[in-house]
Amino acid sequence: MGEFELIRQVFEPVARLSRTPGLILGIGDDCAIQRIPEGHELVFSVDTLVEGVHFPRDYNPEYLATRALAVAVSDLAAMGADPVCYTLALTLPRADRPWLERFGRTLAHTSRAFGIALAGGDTTRGPLAVTIQVHGTVPVGQALMRGGAKPGDNVVVSGSLGDAAEALNWLDVEAGQKTNVLLDRYHRPQPRLQLGQYLRGRASAAIDISDGLAADLGHILEASGVGARLDLALLPLSAALAEVAGSNATRQALNGGDDYELCFTVPKSQWLEVQQSREETLTVIGEIVETPGLQLQNASGLECGEGGYDHFR
Repeated sequence: MGEFELIRQVFEPVARLSRTPGLILGIGDDCAIQRIPEGHELVFSVDTLVEGVHFPRDYNPEYLATRALAVAVSDLAAMGADPVCYTLALTLPRADRPWLERFGRTLAHTSRAFGIALAGGDTTRGPLAVTIQVHGTVPVGQALMRGGAKPGDNVVVSGSLGDAAEALNWLDVEAGQKTNVLLDRYHRPQPRLQLGQYLRGRASAAIDISDGLAADLGHILEASGVGARLDLALLPLSAALAEVAGSNATRQALNGGDDYELCFTVPKSQWLEVQQSREETLTVIGEIVETPGLQLQNASGLECGEGGYDHFR
């Protein structure tokens, strides 16, 4: 299968099935054209997944398609954006038709589920890697950012934490019912798009948890010039994580990456409204304080926190 045949047979169907009103021109020209509605701003981000670094070798192509798009779209969720379109740069060691067909079918399904259209991209030969740039829009001045947290704000997370990090220990092991729950969180992340959109004008700061709660909350604290005090007993743990990871569950929830839940701060005066308006599990795990740094409270008292994933450490 040549490059242009690959585009015609695999990726043009993805583009047709995922078309959105904000995409004026997609695959077939030198550039795509996106419409920016009046009173809105463009939001965009790019993510690269490399075989052996971000996903295992010989990884299932359905999992890869889902995971690659989900982690990129999660950045739009963290900004409170409405998804519009994305470009895909796919580097392949060879043009394996069955592999590509499975990848393409799942990419089309996932694109429709997230409401985002394939607008174009590039294919080339080399070690397996997937780069996706996502585009979205937000009303002017309403994008969620990292720099607005204020002392006294609640620190809140969605869902449960640590499942995907623990799943890394079970990728090459015959799984049971509990570990399958964890593996599903790794293979099929769910970006919190609707929650992010709801938080526009309500949350003071937000970020998606990709590198671990401690590391990603740390970005909010640095950008906002504040600190935070977390109660480790309040970290939301799934029953599967508690059973499989045992005493290591809290560490996975604090420092493990790949959750793609949202961590956000919200004034206490707005918390009750947020809590009562949303169906997602939302948990207050601490509060913003004036003193810089992350303080972790457990049964033994307070300690300084650090951790999370860093590509170059």
